[in-house]
Amino acid sequence: MIQAIAFYLFAAVVIVAGAMTVSSRNPVNAVMWLILAFFNAAGLMVLCGAEFIAMLLVIVYVGAVAVLFLFVVMMLDIDVAQMRAGITRYWPLGFAIALALAAEIVIAVQAWSVGGVELARRSGTTALDKPNIEALGELLYSRYLFLFEGAGLVLLVAMIGAIVLTHRDRKGTRYQNISGQNQRRPQDATRNVDQPVGVGVEL
Repeated sequence: MIQAIAFYLFAAVVIVAGAMTVSSRNPVNAVMWLILAFFNAAGLMVLCGAEFIAMLLVIVYVGAVAVLFLFVVMMLDIDVAQMRAGITRYWPLGFAIALALAAEIVIAVQAWSVGGVELARRSGTTALDKPNIEALGELLYSRYLFLFEGAGLVLLVAMIGAIVLTHRDRKGTRYQNISGQNQRRPQDATRNVDQPVGVGVEL
């Protein structure tokens, strides 16, 4: 019973949050609705017994959305000070959303402790006797090892390419010479001067 309640709750919130993400005029509000949709989608994955996908949704997508939020604020020149001026009137709504998320987490944990949702299976197949994370790890590092390593290599090349394309050599900029600073002797770094009274310091 609690599984069905949790499923319909998470599914309804995902649909509403997705609709609000598309229809919101304020990009900041749209990102917040998107984060809410990701959290509830992770709850659905937990109900289905896919803990690994739920973890990816929270860590990867929500973490990436935080970066997206920063880019939106920087590129659209949003007046954050003006938005903070009226933040006190949103405290009740924020507190209500926090309570709703906490209640959903409790419901998801209770539903997960009862057992995963029974999914449709093909004929002739049986459920695995091991957790899906362990089964996925065995597949990735045995049968799909070369594909997994190839995907990692492609991501590494893309990261290096992005760094090379965005790197700019600033001419005339003086860089810090750390090795030269470490090799400098104390007597060359300081100079003791018997400065007379009433005479300025000569640089």
